Amino acid sequence: MDISASRRAAAWAVHLFTATGAVCGLLALGAVADGRPRIAFAWMITAVVIDALDGYLARAVNVAAATRGYDGQLLDNIVDYLNYAVVPAFLVLRLDVVSPGARTAAAVAIVLSSAYQFGQADAKTADHFFRGFPSYWNVAVLYLHYLALGTTVNLVVITCLAVGTFVPAKWAYPTRMTRLRRLTLSLALAWGAGLGYVVWSQPTAVGALWASLGFVAYYVGVSIYLSRA
Repeated sequence: MDISASRRAAAWAVHLFTATGAVCGLLALGAVADGRPRIAFAWMITAVVIDALDGYLARAVNVAAATRGYDGQLLDNIVDYLNYAVVPAFLVLRLDVVSPGARTAAAVAIVLSSAYQFGQADAKTADHFFRGFPSYWNVAVLYLHYLALGTTVNLVVITCLAVGTFVPAKWAYPTRMTRLRRLTLSLALAWGAGLGYVVWSQPTAVGALWASLGFVAYYVGVSIYLSRA
């Protein structure tokens, strides 16, 4: 198939867009090192927005056909591992999410369990689910930091999620769902906007943060429902 120059350019632009997620991760790391967690979380949210959009764009221009020899899925996984595992682990190392004596162990648990999850050949099932906890550590650490439930509770949550990576339960893949997709994406959009407001408004938006857990409960519930349907 003959691929036009404009289509190739569009495909490379999509790859560049995906790669900007790594820039967000880099800037988030810098913000953490500078003691500015709110800015770090803002960059992490921006990276999630990029991750949510690049798949649509990649399919729209069929990047696999337009840029043969370049693996956009591999690039996406590299960027996601940075933003969903490494950056949150660094936050755990630098913030008071867990007690000082447990920080290194908790951060290591995050990066190692995520390495297993990202490396599985069947991490994403044929019927569009994630297998095992899908390394949403950016979201988990944001909640653990701002809800301030206590270092012991936070450590228990991190441990449970790390173990959950190895449990072959199915978790919904929102952008590829075949049922309840429109509802889930609409709720996810509102939830993401709400998290952005929460981060920007800290420390005055704790109530909104608790309310946003409603979507988390919905996501867990819909994952269980759809995996058994």
